[in-house]
This record gives sequence, C-alpha cells and structure tokens, in this order.
Amino acid sequence: MSEKLWGGRFEKSTDEMINDFQASINFDRRLYREDIQGSIAHAKMLARCEIISDDDAEKIIAGLKKILAKIEAGEFEFSVALEDIHMNIEAALTAEIGEAGGRLHTARSRNDQVALDMHLYVRRQVCEIKRLILELQAALVDAAEKNLGVIMPGYTHLQRAQPILFSHHLLAYFEMLRRDGERFAGVYDRANIMPLGAGALAGTTFPIDRNFVADELDFDAVYQNSLDAVSDRDYILEFLAAASILMVHLSRFSEEIILWCSREFSFVELDDAHCTGSSMMPQKKNPDVPELVRGKTGRVVGHLMAMLTAVKALPLAYNKDLQEDKEGLFDAIDTVKFSLAVFAQIVAGMKVRAENMRRAVEEDFSNATDLADYLVRKGVPFRQAHEISGKLVHECISRGIYLKDLALDEFKNFSDKFDADIFDALKPETCVNARNSLGGTSTEQVQRQISDARDWLREVAE
Repeated sequence: MSEKLWGGRFEKSTDEMINDFQASINFDRRLYREDIQGSIAHAKMLARCEIISDDDAEKIIAGLKKILAKIEAGEFEFSVALEDIHMNIEAALTAEIGEAGGRLHTARSRNDQVALDMHLYVRRQVCEIKRLILELQAALVDAAEKNLGVIMPGYTHLQRAQPILFSHHLLAYFEMLRRDGERFAGVYDRANIMPLGAGALAGTTFPIDRNFVADELDFDAVYQNSLDAVSDRDYILEFLAAASILMVHLSRFSEEIILWCSREFSFVELDDAHCTGSSMMPQKKNPDVPELVRGKTGRVVGHLMAMLTAVKALPLAYNKDLQEDKEGLFDAIDTVKFSLAVFAQIVAGMKVRAENMRRAVEEDFSNATDLADYLVRKGVPFRQAHEISGKLVHECISRGIYLKDLALDEFKNFSDKFDADIFDALKPETCVNARNSLGGTSTEQVQRQISDARDWLREVAE
C-alpha cells in the first residue's frame, strides 16, 4: 500500500529512485511561507462558504501557524518521500491536529495550490528586486553628483569619440535601471492574478468564493479560465526576461569597470573590500565581483532559455514539466538580488581617478568633432569642415602631436576661418558644455538629470 497522500489508487510504493527524481522539496521548501499563507486564506474561505466548520478552520489555521513557527525556527523535518512543500505541510498539519487537517485540501488541487504559491512568491520577490534597483540607482546618483566636474573620454567602438562628463556616463545606467524597474512592475501586474479555485484544471464542484481568497491575499484579479490558471507561466517567463535584461545591463557596467580598473585605463580603483588578490602574483588587485556578475549573467539568460524551451510544446493544462519552473527561477532571483546589492556597494566605494581621465581626454582627438563644429559656426559647410578636421588630425598624427599643440598659423594653413578662439573651443570643458541639448553631457544638462533623478527617487519611495 502506498504511503503517499494521493496513494489510494496505488498498490505499490513509489520506487526510491523515482521518489528522488520527481521530488521537489529540496528546492521548493523556500515556498513554505506562501504555501501556509495561501492555505490559511483557503481555510477561511471554506469556513465562510460553510464547506468546513468554523471549528475545523480554527484548528487548521492554528496548526498552520504552529508549523510556520517550527520551519522558521529550523525545527521542521522535510521529507523527500512527501515530494513537495505542499504535501510536507499537509502531512504535518494532519499529524498535528488530526482529522481536521485532512479537510484543508477540499476544493483545491496541488495544481492550483502551487500556482498560487508561485504567484505569491514572485510578487514578493519583485518588490524586493525593485527596492534593490532603487538602491543602486541612488548610489549612481550620489556618485554622479560627487564627481560632477570629472571629464572622461566617451567611446564608440571602444575608440575615444568625444569628451563627456563621467557623471553623464553613470546616469546612463540610472536610466537603464529605470526601465528595468518598469519591466519588473509589469511582471508584478501579471503575477498579481489569483489562480486558486481552478482545481486540477476544470474548477471545483464546491460553492467556493474565489474573490474572497483574492481579497485575503491582496490580489487585484482572479483568473477567468481554470485551464489558464493552472498552466500559465507567462509571469515567470516575463520575470526571467526582465531579469536577463537587467543582468545584461549589469554585465555591460561590469565590463566597463573591469576595463577602467586595468592599468591600461586606470580610470577608477575599487575598494579593497570588493577585490581579491593573486595566490602567486603579489601585486594583483582583481575586480572579481564585476567579473562574477558578468559571468553570472549567462546563468540568468540560460534560465530564460530553459523555461521557454520547457513550455514551448506543453498541451493544456498541467504537466509535470512545469515543475521545472522553480529551480531556474529561484537561482535567477538569488543571482539578481546578489548582483544588485554588491553593485551598489561597488559604486559607493569606487575611487575615481579624475586626473587619468583628464589626461586621456587631452591626449587624443576626441575634440575633432568640435573642431568641425567650430568651422561650421564660421560658415563652412559641415562636409567641408569634416574634411578639414580630418586632415588636421592626420597632420597631428604624422607629427606625434595633438590638436591643442598646433599654432594658429598652422590652423590657418588649412582654413582661413580659424582664429585665436579655436584654442578655447578645443578645451575639454568647452567641448563638454557646448553639448547643452536636452539629454546632452553639458554640466547644465547633467545637473538637471541629477535633480530629476533625485526627484523621481523621492516620488517612488513615497
């Protein structure tokens, strides 16, 4: 005779290898809080609809709270034989309060029960991730304000392109993270739908009140189709997609920090607390944290691909394949939360080497566009101005000097439009502050971006 709670149909116990293969308790035990929360709401509803007695409901709720306390105190023993968090808790409840525990599962299936747990869990984790995003955004704004006067080379194709404010560069990641937060807000909306009451796939014969459960658990809506309720994993796919895009943003930032820390750049130095050394080379200070974030991005993207593959050919409604929605999701959540938390620390502790950034801007030709713009303002057509600037750059390269090293008469050899004011026009500060268009890198525009960012952070925190 099977010892499973569902074992009435079976004459033989499940093979131990099969138990181990299909059991999910080793990873879904983290859903204990949501499982108990959902069961308490379900018990209240069953009593309210007179499906079970008030006395049984009180016993069930008291028993579930006692189990919750045991789990959080580390005193609960999970069993692989009971497969998952739902059966472990139900078995413990029945052992604790007797026959009343067996009535809890009335009018529900593990299919809609696990769907409820996952909706509750994703909803809670989204809120935590959005909070961590805001903390990193705040760290970026602080660093941008602190380093407002620092000028660095802006790059395209990893080639020095035009001078920009370092603060402007940091605030680009603020905007990326703002979009990440919006994506997770959308995930929350899709997770904020209540599936319990769908049963295994077709609903239930009992006169339940699904809206009552939704209100108890603060859901905004109830699934309108029972088949969809137990098989929907769109919100998990959306979560993994949002997490993947977020991690790609952090990976791009990681790559830049790794470059900036190198001797070849020396633009920033990370705090000792955020780096490691070499077991052989005593001079090394390795940016391990951004390297790990860059590497872990592949894991999160992989979880998205795995989940898309798992659901791509599933017929309605529930299939055991859907158990694969958990391990990848849980790992993605842990990875994203860790990465956001450490990045906020890295940004806050990062030492900016302004003098090296300044030297990089002065010892290149990133002011060549401004040279062309200078001629345009003197009446030269842009294409002609572009050609003249290119020839001047070639002249400097052939002589091993920079534009600022040319004499006025040397400029005039290429165009009679050049005057003494060309030298001021080529200064990094002039180049930066000339870009005063909306969203540009000028000090005025970046100050506005910082102010707007702080206002927005205050608004979302309220």
